[in-house]
Amino acid sequence: MKVIQLHKNNTSLIKKAATNNREAQQQLFDAHASKMLSVCRYYVKDIHKAEEVMLNGFLKAFTNLDQFQDIGSFEGWLRKIMVREAISYLRQAKNIEFSMETVESSDSYNNVYSNMEVAEIQQLIDQLPEGYKMVFVMYAIEGYKHQEIAEMLQISEGTSKSQLFKARKQLQQEINALNTTHYGSK
Repeated sequence: MKVIQLHKNNTSLIKKAATNNREAQQQLFDAHASKMLSVCRYYVKDIHKAEEVMLNGFLKAFTNLDQFQDIGSFEGWLRKIMVREAISYLRQAKNIEFSMETVESSDSYNNVYSNMEVAEIQQLIDQLPEGYKMVFVMYAIEGYKHQEIAEMLQISEGTSKSQLFKARKQLQQEINALNTTHYGSK
């Protein structure tokens, strides 16, 4: 019963926010801001710029609340807005480059076991070239398919697969190097 009640509360809160009710918008913002900042941070290294992207994303969300169909989750809808806003920010900053060199991709990667902290992994992801990073985050973290990534980034599906392969390979090399440095062996 509580789950249903929470859903009804969220639905009514969204409806109120759609009528420019500032209190309802503030409640939605408070409920989702930390997760949405994390989403933006995946794409944008600088935390202050990521906050700016998140705020712009919320502005777009509140402006377009009437387009939310209440079919999927509100958080998922909001997350898509944040991803698109981050991509838009990076495009405007001209930080995106995609290597057009194709690589024979394979879905069989060596699993790398590590005792790394989340912050260390985020730092390694941040060091990836923007094209690799964006495709990696969209595929591995956000769960987009290559076709969706290709459409959103205006690249070919093959380029998306290639970028993911290169990102994984680079991350694996970096983790292996860190493991060797910190623990003396792989």
